[in-house]
Amino acid sequence: MNVGDLLQKGGPTMVPLLLLSILSLTVIFERAWFWFGVLTKERETVNRVLDPARQNDWVTATEVARQAYDQPIGRFLYSPLQLKDADPELFKLALESAADEELAGMRRGDKILEAVIALAPLLGLLGTVIGLIISLRNIRIGDIGGASTAGVTTGIGEALISTASGLVVAIFTLVFYRLFQTFLFNQIKIFRKAGNDLELLYRQRWARYGNGTEPNPESAGDHRLAGELLPGTSSVLE
Repeated sequence: MNVGDLLQKGGPTMVPLLLLSILSLTVIFERAWFWFGVLTKERETVNRVLDPARQNDWVTATEVARQAYDQPIGRFLYSPLQLKDADPELFKLALESAADEELAGMRRGDKILEAVIALAPLLGLLGTVIGLIISLRNIRIGDIGGASTAGVTTGIGEALISTASGLVVAIFTLVFYRLFQTFLFNQIKIFRKAGNDLELLYRQRWARYGNGTEPNPESAGDHRLAGELLPGTSSVLE
């Protein structure tokens, strides 16, 4: 039985079921490509940003995050790093805001898949009910057990095609929907850990240097030299 036979024997609801299946496949392929790109690159990006930050090389960390701006994790990490001498609270706020925006973007297509999962079985059931009504309408009491009832039985069997088709579309969509939800929950953990690590490193930097800028070693050396040359200051410095 080919697709044409299914559409013909399944009744009028097979057309919207076909449209729902096409819509579901479109979203599934788009989301699968998106998640493939995310899952294959993000851990490397996180390490490339955090490693120079641990070395207190925030310029390199910012540049690496900027180069990875096409990835959700790159945009997430670059959002606070691009701020100029931000205090820790502002840094944390930028992280939280970027995380909310990126995670919301990762949910794109979920509503469509949820609608397909809910509508497909109902359309299939509706097609079966319509088929049963049409089949039973042609039964005459005097013909029970005759040749006409055999045709009714065949019609009832064909009417069940729509229910089976609706369930297949819903189950197929549900499998990928739950898979994408698993990927999303995993992303929440990765974003939380990467954000916490980056925020901790930044707070350590801020606590050490105050305004987030490192002191100039040359100027510090000049001050020590001036203290040694000026009378009455060497004893105070010692």
